[in-house]
Amino acid sequence: MPTFFNEVIEEPAPVGPLALLVLDGAKDFGKKVDEYLVKWYNKDMTKGGVEFTPKETFILPSSFPRFTTGDGKAMILDSVRGKDLYILMDSGNYSCTYKMLNYENRMSPDDHYADLKRAISAAGGKAKRITVIMPILYGGRQHRRNARESLDCAQMLQELYAMGVSEIVTFDAHDPRVQNAVPLMGFDNFFPTYQILKALIKRFPDQKFDKDSFMVVSPDEGAMHRNIYYASVLGVNLGMFYKRRDYTTIVNGRNPIVSHDYIGSSVKGKDILVADDIIATGDSMLRLCKELKEGGANKIYLNATFSIFTEGKEKFQKAYEDGLFTAVLSTNLTYTDPEIRNSEWFVEADVSKFVAFIVAYCSQNKSVEDLLRSTDRINNLLNKQ
Repeated sequence: MPTFFNEVIEEPAPVGPLALLVLDGAKDFGKKVDEYLVKWYNKDMTKGGVEFTPKETFILPSSFPRFTTGDGKAMILDSVRGKDLYILMDSGNYSCTYKMLNYENRMSPDDHYADLKRAISAAGGKAKRITVIMPILYGGRQHRRNARESLDCAQMLQELYAMGVSEIVTFDAHDPRVQNAVPLMGFDNFFPTYQILKALIKRFPDQKFDKDSFMVVSPDEGAMHRNIYYASVLGVNLGMFYKRRDYTTIVNGRNPIVSHDYIGSSVKGKDILVADDIIATGDSMLRLCKELKEGGANKIYLNATFSIFTEGKEKFQKAYEDGLFTAVLSTNLTYTDPEIRNSEWFVEADVSKFVAFIVAYCSQNKSVEDLLRSTDRINNLLNKQ
């Protein structure tokens, strides 16, 4: 493991002292990230041969109280002056609640985004640099305009840039081209491909990844780039489903899918990996599983960077019991209901160490190019099988 903080001795904090501000939706994940950073910092400083006070945490104490009317505010309970500030949030955490007029409300992505802006406002322009770590991009699914409609994601990025944010760190953006809205702001889009494959091999150590027994299938044309990467790095064949939609109807904000048409080589007798960015209702994923099974597929691994399961686990549990899929592989980058996380078919990849690497590199002004490329790490992982 490379060292990150030994340069602090020779060149104290290139930008400013590192500080983390963790919003309510990301408390558990932020604590894991902080533990890695503290461990590395204390280890590297000890190697420097100088006396120093061990660091206990990089997380600044903060509070986001609500008035009984539902109005909120942000309070940072320590100085941010001159700090290299990293704000960690989870806009998809629907488990957070607040009281409004004696009603218990769940926080929506809009509420989390409002708290982010409150936190930046509370910093009062005193931080040396502000980086926002937003794993699931707010408004990411409303990234382009097809009719007279809003451009939520682009507007969010421009607002943060106007408020002084230097960089956005996100994961598996629905369409990373949205960064064109802020050409002068940093925008790093990471993929947890290595962590996903590592979790798959850990749970299923006997899984083979040769061309004769394994292949990758994209659930639609929009997910092709991530599935092409998996197929290329594993050296296996690639197939694709084409979603035909009814563009005359809108259901829950989307045009309903009429059918899935498969394009590619035969899946008969093959183990399949299907990768997408998000599982929301999961209807299209389960329909895809059924069609793959009808085509003779063997094991089916469903992979989504963010598993929201907006309609609960019941239909996935039934599909698993019916043998439609083997496992759902996902990350802890956004909140997943504990009932789902504890299901026998759910495999979680912990990405907290990866995020800690990103913060450590950025805080020392080091290139993140090695972190953006996972090919070498994946090859090493496969060679150890």
